[in-house]
Order: sequence, then C-alpha cells, then structure tokens
Amino acid sequence: MSNQPAVLTSAADLDAAEACCGPMVRHSLTAQAAVTLAPAFKALGDPVRLQLLSMIASAPEGEICVCDLTPAFEVSAPTISYHLRTLREAGLVDADRRGTWVYYRIRPGVMRQLATLLAVETPA
Repeated sequence: MSNQPAVLTSAADLDAAEACCGPMVRHSLTAQAAVTLAPAFKALGDPVRLQLLSMIASAPEGEICVCDLTPAFEVSAPTISYHLRTLREAGLVDADRRGTWVYYRIRPGVMRQLATLLAVETPA
C-alpha cells in the first residue's frame, strides 16, 4: 500500500474520498490535489462566505433557508446569492430548491477533509 494520497479530480471527490489527503505536516500535496482543494480554500477567504458557511454549518436542523441567511448581512440579496453559489461551486455546501426558497447544508466530508489537511500534530 502506497503512502501517497489518492489523486483528487474535483471538489465533489472530497466527500467520497475523505481519507485521500492526510495532514500536510505528514505528506506534501500533489499538484492535482492542490488544484482540487484550492477553490475551497479560496472560497473561505472571503469574510461573508466564511460567515455564511458558519451559519449553514451551525443550523439547528442541519440546513438553513436562504431567507434566514440574507437578513443577517448588510449586502444585497444578489450578493448573498453570489457568495452562496461560490460556496456551492467550491464543493463546500449543497443546496435544494423547495418552492420559492433554496435550503443549504454543509458537505461534512469536505469539511472533514479540509480540517484533516490543516491538522497539526503536537509533539509528545
């Protein structure tokens, strides 16, 4: 069995392959994995998107309606939609349309993969 992590081809692969990339302190990323993971980290680099993701992740029922997200910000609804689309395209959240509204939920496998990648082990 190889010590090299599996190669990712898209952010969608992160859910299916949670253990693909161990902590960076143990293995360096392949170029392919870096290209796949970069959009997720880039999406988290915006304060509004980071707060949106936090609100989605902490939603009591595991999902939240866009109608509950929009009023929390002092930006327009189209701007919130843009940020939510960015989070979706980065593979961080999933969305379902129900009538007029869209409900968002995090992709836990992706979140675990990003957390694992950034984990730093403390020396004994």
